[in-house]
Amino acid sequence: MRCPFCRKGRFYISHPYDLKRVGDTLDECPVCRRAYSVEYGFYMGAMYLSYGTSVLIGISTYLLVGVLVPALPLAWHVTSIGMVVLALAPLTYAYSKVIYGNIFLKYKGPQEPGYEPPVRRPDRWR
Repeated sequence: MRCPFCRKGRFYISHPYDLKRVGDTLDECPVCRRAYSVEYGFYMGAMYLSYGTSVLIGISTYLLVGVLVPALPLAWHVTSIGMVVLALAPLTYAYSKVIYGNIFLKYKGPQEPGYEPPVRRPDRWR
């Protein structure tokens, strides 16, 4: 999960299964120094991507369990869907945020060697 601008720097503070910091992005790319947030609440649209991918995972789990074990009761189908979707929820959310960022934050290539980023206020979007 890399910077949508330069594809080299990290996007997240930690890995998706670090539940204390799940979904926390860095303020800017450590390589190209471009800001990840365009405005406050920019990544709220990633919830729709996360929901859609969770539904797809749930449907695929239902079909896979139905093909592998066709005589399984419906309660076991629902339980298996819930367990798979819950286990993959942090990863789904992390990838949906990266995909959303790649849709709206266009690739600009690496920064020039002598580039100095603009001075940013420490209270920006907090």
